[in-house]
Amino acid sequence: MAAVRDLSWIPKRYNVLLTGPCGVGKSFLATALAHAACRADHSVRCYGLPRLAEEFARAHVMQRRSALLRQIAKIDALLIDDFGLAILTDQLKRDLLEVLEDRYDKKSTIITSQLPVEEWHGYLNHPTLADAILDRLVHNAYRLTLTGESMRKKKISPRPEQKSARDLTLPIRHSCAVPPHGPTCREILAAMGVKPWLGIRELRK
Repeated sequence: MAAVRDLSWIPKRYNVLLTGPCGVGKSFLATALAHAACRADHSVRCYGLPRLAEEFARAHVMQRRSALLRQIAKIDALLIDDFGLAILTDQLKRDLLEVLEDRYDKKSTIITSQLPVEEWHGYLNHPTLADAILDRLVHNAYRLTLTGESMRKKKISPRPEQKSARDLTLPIRHSCAVPPHGPTCREILAAMGVKPWLGIRELRK
């Protein structure tokens, strides 16, 4: 955990794979790591997987795929969010393979996914390409699995009992509490001093 928090994985050219169910803080933690990398003067680029697919589709149409690959290859820390949520065409799988081939043992990649790493091969659904992609992504990576209840779920306190008629001048108040981050997220973010409202779009550099 300390190796991920102190960003030593970037000069070592390791990857970071964050997995867990929806809402446990994968994207939040990945964004915090990307923000910390920016503050440490590393170049960072962040994509959701559907947006990355759009970028490559546009690059193919405009015949600038090679230029896009060169741009991505130069980034110190590449974040690909929501791996496993989009249907991948065979062409996008080949694009992803080239991205990871260019970065293997040269740059670092952060991946977030609801799917356990063991299910990624089946998700890619192409034995040859899946073997090649995972070989360049998994074996030199720190793997963090987050668990717990969704941080988006709010607990609403019970409504107070109805007051009598003479007390109706007092408003009936409701209180809402958001569940705190799990200990892993809390420890890492507190150590890095990251503000909780940072978004992925703020981190492009």
